[in-house]
Amino acid sequence: MRKKSLFLIFNALFFLVISTKAQNNRRIVDNSIGWYALFVNHKIDNKFSLHGEFQYRRTDYINDPMQNLYRVGVNYLIHPQVTLRVGYAFADTYPYGEIPIQSSGRRFPEHRSYQMLTINNPIGTLQLSHRFMLEQRFIGRFLDPKANRADDYLYMNRIRYMVRMQLPLQGKTLDDKEPYVAVYDELLIGFGRNVNQNVFDQNRFGALLGYRFTEKIRIEGGYLNQNLQLGRFVDGNNLFQNNTGVVLNTYLNF
Repeated sequence: MRKKSLFLIFNALFFLVISTKAQNNRRIVDNSIGWYALFVNHKIDNKFSLHGEFQYRRTDYINDPMQNLYRVGVNYLIHPQVTLRVGYAFADTYPYGEIPIQSSGRRFPEHRSYQMLTINNPIGTLQLSHRFMLEQRFIGRFLDPKANRADDYLYMNRIRYMVRMQLPLQGKTLDDKEPYVAVYDELLIGFGRNVNQNVFDQNRFGALLGYRFTEKIRIEGGYLNQNLQLGRFVDGNNLFQNNTGVVLNTYLNF
């Protein structure tokens, strides 16, 4: 039964990613990436907890900087299976790859406020979760080409939806000192007055192998694919990045 469930999960998400790629018949640039992240949650009481994370994103797997992402938030447990989070994030993006995200070709900052709702929906041994996120983004840019730092900020909105499926490899539940597998897919959509070319902002797919050491510590890693559309034309074409590589996540719960 477990093998059959895994087969159905991987095939469904594989065809979802393939269908997304098939629509991108414009110019595509490939990058190899490595995303390494630390997630920390600290429980305050039965309803509230604090969240913090740092994501160290690189190109050429580890050699060159891509982006550093810092995110903090406050969680509120609405229901045993429903969690609300509000918070702030800061992204520091580098001019990586053949064609940088911004036409200035420079490192730029981004400030975000966000609201997130996570719904856990276990189905037998399968742990299914849905994550909905709304972001208000303030993206730094350079109106003066001689400026040493961003001298203007562009406001943009983005909505995100991620579905994640996780299956223990021993028994019916995930307990201490046990491995698991997981797959996820996340779609990011821009909207609003300043959305530009990338209404479809990006899609992320991951296939992971994880291990739970204790209730407080687990780690997972595996394959990552990111399809990202730039918000501007390049030589009259829509430009898409096809970024593939590895992801490694560490989770600490206190």
